Amino acid sequence: MSRTISMRNGIFLAPFHSLDQDPTEALHRDLELIENLDRLGYEEAWIGEHHSAGFEIIASPEVFIAAAAERTKNIRLGTGVVSLPYHNPLMTANRIIQLDHQTRGRVMLGVGPGLLPSDAMMLGIDPMIQRDRMMEGLKVIMRLFNGEVVTEKSDWYNLINARAHLLPYTKPHPEIAVASAVSPSGGRAAGKYGLGMLCVAATNAYGFDALATNWQVANEIAAENGRIMDRSRLRLVGPVHLAETREQARKNVEYGIRQWLEYFNRLNPLAPKSTTGKDQIDDMIDSGAAVIGTPADAIAQVQRLEAKQGEFGAFLQLAHNWASFENTIKSYDLWAEHVAPVFKNANISRQASYDWTMSNAHDFMGQAMNAAAAMTQKHAQERAAKKHANGESAVARAASK
Repeated sequence: MSRTISMRNGIFLAPFHSLDQDPTEALHRDLELIENLDRLGYEEAWIGEHHSAGFEIIASPEVFIAAAAERTKNIRLGTGVVSLPYHNPLMTANRIIQLDHQTRGRVMLGVGPGLLPSDAMMLGIDPMIQRDRMMEGLKVIMRLFNGEVVTEKSDWYNLINARAHLLPYTKPHPEIAVASAVSPSGGRAAGKYGLGMLCVAATNAYGFDALATNWQVANEIAAENGRIMDRSRLRLVGPVHLAETREQARKNVEYGIRQWLEYFNRLNPLAPKSTTGKDQIDDMIDSGAAVIGTPADAIAQVQRLEAKQGEFGAFLQLAHNWASFENTIKSYDLWAEHVAPVFKNANISRQASYDWTMSNAHDFMGQAMNAAAAMTQKHAQERAAKKHANGESAVARAASK
């Protein structure tokens, strides 16, 4: 069955780097990863912002995007996400508009309240107010994108005749998407302003259960504001590692998944928890929290998400460095070669042509063989006729002498 929306493919790059890796090399490997994804035809990469814990080491997605844009040609680059309560909204708007011009329209603005509580603690921000501040900041940023002059004071910013001195390169402004996990805050913001959604925990048990609910919230709020949500701007995130066999994929991830689990289990409330007593990796595979297997397993995962959510615009693989860099690139290659075409309707016409040809192969081959036999017979007859004519000519020449 063909999709009505051609699914885009991308990554959500936090990034995750274990503490035994050189951070400089890790950052350059992240840039190299984006280059490879651009080569493989991936459409999107979203880059995270974190300021503590030492594992997710990109503090400024905008700085990273500027470098990645110079190394790539087609892939769109998004902030995944700017933690709006940490930034004056005028500064955020100006940085994104500048990137919009530098990339000639390839930048996207992903926004959220901020994930790591340790980031907020260092800035003296109460986590209880982060979601409200996200909404306040987003409203101001959109006004600035639209060319408005903003005078507004809150308990965390003071703008006096503030305007963006550049207007966006993209009209009316770069695409904006709001992070959504379990709470309805992302859906509420997306619905109010007609924005995209980044469902960052789509395959996690809690996030999976909230998928349809948060999409419904977004649609209800959108309708109340005279808007319609666009499924093509709905993005689902989940971890994937692919190899030719399940056994090889499972072996590959032993390279770095244990360090990732140790970090994730302690700091993320959405961390996968084993409820069966099995090895946590096996439990993640069995529960659908992660795909560690073959392209066929990845196809089944997307179909599972579609059955829960309906069609969506993009699947973003959670970049995780579970495997060596070589095996990681191979995994993305396998997705591009075998998974992406299924959800882009890339081979529907080819399959129809193949099926039609195969179903009529007997008749077609019979006609081809008859045509070949007829040609053989025609050739033999022509050669015989020519030989006969040449013989008569020879006799005639001899008689004339």
